[in-house]
Amino acid sequence: MSAKPFSIAIVCPLLLMIAGCAKVRYPNYYTLSIAPAMTADATVASRPITVGVRRFETPAYLRQGRIVYSEAPGKIGFYEYHRWAVEPGAAVTTAVIESIRSGRLFSVVEPYDGHDRPDYLITGRLERLDEIDYGGEVKVEARISAELVNLRTGSVVWTGDADGTSKVDRREVDTVVAEMSHALQGSISQVLTGMERQVPEAQVSSR
Repeated sequence: MSAKPFSIAIVCPLLLMIAGCAKVRYPNYYTLSIAPAMTADATVASRPITVGVRRFETPAYLRQGRIVYSEAPGKIGFYEYHRWAVEPGAAVTTAVIESIRSGRLFSVVEPYDGHDRPDYLITGRLERLDEIDYGGEVKVEARISAELVNLRTGSVVWTGDADGTSKVDRREVDTVVAEMSHALQGSISQVLTGMERQVPEAQVSSR
């Protein structure tokens, strides 16, 4: 009977040592840093209209919170300990608004909450934001689509989409996220340049 307390006295310290050696791993969080994709032409006045930008939609897999990689076409995986601090759709929406403001495309550009009534509305979707690990190199791909709607008439004035890719020199998540930001900047620039070219001054300024 006296052996039982002795066994407990040995086992308890061993369990404490094992528990102390088990290291808890916490996720790392990342944010996209997308510089404004357009610069203003000082000789050209902004179009005298108001524009709202609705939050860009995203596929369900991009709303999981974890950074995505793909090792084969049509197959995706998720980094368990590398996650987004801000949902990519929200980050792209902010970047689009800042780019339009920087380029002075329109006189007023604000996030669209459904309460105000701007002249025009931009809606869009972040179609893809993946790390690609096949094809002989590591790269990232970003794809966005958008459209501009005249809220006074309900007509679609313009639609467009763009793909952006960027090579990853070092397969580290910090580098991957930086290249994702770069690829998105290129995609946003393509989309907004296409919108600017297809929407003439007379059409957007009519009230």
